[in-house]
Amino acid sequence: MRPAIGIDFGTTNSVVAMLHPDGRCETLQHATGPVFRSVLCFWTGAGGRARHAAGPAAIEAYLDDPLESRLIMSLKSYLAQRSFTETRILGRAWTLEALVALFLRELLAPFQAELEGARIVIGRPVRFVGEAEGSDLGERRLRAAFAAAGMEQVEVALEPAGAGHRFAAGLDGPATVLVADFGGGTSDFSVLRFEPGPPRKVTALGHAGVGLAGDAFDYRIIDRVVSPALGKGGSYTVMGKPLPVPPAWYASFARWHQLSLMRAPKTLRDIAEVARTAEHPERLRHLLRLIEDEAGYALYRAVSEAKTALSQADGTVLRFAHADFALEAPIARADFEAWIAPELARIAGALDDALRDSGLSAEQVDHVFLTGGTSLVPVVRRLFEARFGPHRVTAGGEFVSVAEGLALIAAERG
Repeated sequence: MRPAIGIDFGTTNSVVAMLHPDGRCETLQHATGPVFRSVLCFWTGAGGRARHAAGPAAIEAYLDDPLESRLIMSLKSYLAQRSFTETRILGRAWTLEALVALFLRELLAPFQAELEGARIVIGRPVRFVGEAEGSDLGERRLRAAFAAAGMEQVEVALEPAGAGHRFAAGLDGPATVLVADFGGGTSDFSVLRFEPGPPRKVTALGHAGVGLAGDAFDYRIIDRVVSPALGKGGSYTVMGKPLPVPPAWYASFARWHQLSLMRAPKTLRDIAEVARTAEHPERLRHLLRLIEDEAGYALYRAVSEAKTALSQADGTVLRFAHADFALEAPIARADFEAWIAPELARIAGALDDALRDSGLSAEQVDHVFLTGGTSLVPVVRRLFEARFGPHRVTAGGEFVSVAEGLALIAAERG
């Protein structure tokens, strides 16, 4: 039997899993564990030679010298965006497919022996971030990136279907399962019918997805707590007339994969010019310093830690400091849940779409399986418990279930 490999290339994290001939499913381990951060870092090394690293090594390189390095994050979020064709890094033009391929080579480098001759299934969201209705651009570019990384013969499966296969491995009878897979950039839903085997029969009944998830929740915290301390909502003066500080700056600032774009010289000049006549000039100077010093990663890490804390307690304190900017802001879980209400409504809408696509009612679903980091947010779980009842909702494998399920799919297709 050919080896069966599942690859979950994620917005925030990536995981590789392998199904052994004895039926055992294993997540393949890097030196830092099975979860590999989906980031790249570029810098100039000795002799002016361009260097790069991926995953945890990229984060270490960036933190060693953030001013002289370029951190590339959330590559998956751009796959369906036609406006992103290439970017220049250290004087070289890179297409998006080339950047993803570079990351994939680093992700898979330790597993070349396992990949040799394997049947490989890669995951894709039901809908890519920013994907237009009916567009398959995201999948085409994803396949092209894998081909550029040396893997032309890969197959593709929906990520929630992968998680569903992993969950169904523990079922002992026929069942209809709704799988909710929450990534960093997408929330995906699949309704699947599993019939025990051998061979096991799997029928996809319905799918839906929406291009938002954990990153959108982080955005709300930054927008409500951090950005006002950096000038959002303030004013500046032009010829004696007060004008609002441009809100578009904060829309980009609050999205971690867009922050590097704010280092454009024109944007920095504009912020400095507005600060000259601003109501609170020091706030805009703090914004400028954070952008120039590439302090975004540390800020987003603090925000993510606050979000995680709110999953375990009714309140927390967001603490962040850089240079002469310091923030210590209490956040109540109730406030956070109110801030993300628009995202929750879109998630609920996509859930309705998946049920509608399947032709089933909520009462006809036997099990609901939640996976991905955002499934740990209490208000997200409550949304599903209210719809299906707590006894039908389970969660688990938040970071590895998709990759393991994709490996199971690879074996079944074989």
